[in-house]
Amino acid sequence: MIVTDGILSTIGRTPVVQLKRMAPADGADVFVKLEYFNPTGSYKDRMALAMIEGGERRGALRPGMRVIEFTGGSTGSSLAMICAVKGYPFVALTSDAFAEEKLRTIAAFGAQLEIIPSEGGKVTPSLFDKFKARIAEMKDEPDTFWTDQFHNHDALNGYRQIGDELLQQLGSVDAFCGGVGSGGMLVGVSTALKDAGSRARIVALEPSTSPMLTKGHGGPHRVEGIAPGFVPPHLTKAHYDEARAIDENEARDTVRRLAKDEGIFAGTSTGVNVVAALQLARELGPGKRVATVAVDTGLKYLAGDLFSTGR
Repeated sequence: MIVTDGILSTIGRTPVVQLKRMAPADGADVFVKLEYFNPTGSYKDRMALAMIEGGERRGALRPGMRVIEFTGGSTGSSLAMICAVKGYPFVALTSDAFAEEKLRTIAAFGAQLEIIPSEGGKVTPSLFDKFKARIAEMKDEPDTFWTDQFHNHDALNGYRQIGDELLQQLGSVDAFCGGVGSGGMLVGVSTALKDAGSRARIVALEPSTSPMLTKGHGGPHRVEGIAPGFVPPHLTKAHYDEARAIDENEARDTVRRLAKDEGIFAGTSTGVNVVAALQLARELGPGKRVATVAVDTGLKYLAGDLFSTGR
């Protein structure tokens, strides 16, 4: 039993579980790192803490300043929680395209929400254009610190911990796959694995409805947190070996199976990750290890149709 000195010290050191019922019998072992064990239920806690503390170290973020970011919800929840603990006002620029549970969570931590209307409740490239235009106005206001998750290199330091922990927990990894939003998670894990001498195959993922990495164009989709409709600045081809587009409906079916067959209760982007991990397991065959992450908790999606009782 461990008593910590505050909620921020509970970020990270998340468990890894091996899929037992969904993994192919004649394939590689599949391991899922349960990032929903972080305080706000997603791996964005790692990134948010790294960006805030990085800003503090550089003197870019000082007491009394406000923090701003455009966010699909999980980053906003993480920043709102950390800003609450550290005493910074936080403004989340977000949209009705994202789960209501996420927006309510941000507000519960005392943050302010500014909502940009979406087109039919979908995540589109034009929505991100609106985010960028509005944040450009906000960032130059006095006493404002924009975390700028798509360019902030402190974010990578937070995410590389996932790769370091995977190596500590598994010893070796033959393939790692993950969905790309800001690109920080995949880059952070890839860097950690490569720095340790791992030759793991790194596979970048996106929904087939927004195939920017695989076909060069974005599109409307309903997988929150990934596929912004542009190639994120963090991500270069040196960081991954292959990009794959995953069917969105298959991802949604898979995340429901994860809950029923493996007891892993996660969101849609986790479904994307696990579909790809199962593909890689079949391709690599026995004796190999495939790792991915459960990005966030399914509790963030109960108001929508992902876990509808009508299915």
